[in-house]
Amino acid sequence: MLAIIWHSRTGAARALAEAAHAAAEGRATLIAAEAAQAEDLLAARGYLFACPENLGTMSGAMKEFFDRSYYPLLGQIEGRPYATMIAAGSDGQGAQAQLDRIVTGWRLRRVAEPLIVNLAAQTPEAILAPKVLPGPALQAAADLGAALAEGLATGVF
Repeated sequence: MLAIIWHSRTGAARALAEAAHAAAEGRATLIAAEAAQAEDLLAARGYLFACPENLGTMSGAMKEFFDRSYYPLLGQIEGRPYATMIAAGSDGQGAQAQLDRIVTGWRLRRVAEPLIVNLAAQTPEAILAPKVLPGPALQAAADLGAALAEGLATGVF
């Protein structure tokens, strides 16, 4: 089973997570970062993390998920596959780097290139506004969710 852990402020990262979940066709569980527990990650065989980039880093709620889960899982999930989806206003690299740095300690194995959706939100109004993602971004998220779920189901990962 694939665990899709997500946090969203304006709907973009949630839409990515939901598209990935739908495409996984019953082979994934969708868990909000604030509700995710160490047991959820122990029960999963792989992970898809989805969050926004806020002020150049991952969102606080996603960071808090990692803060409370890191040590309870240390030494228990090494080698499991993961991928990421970042909803960004500009480049998304800060959030991506921060997330990769954290999961390096868990010894997770990246199995897909990061999906970074640049929404080009640069004004306070655009940044805070609810987001509607373009079809290609949702399709890319769906493709990633389907590929991860299939890879786990067939033993590729």
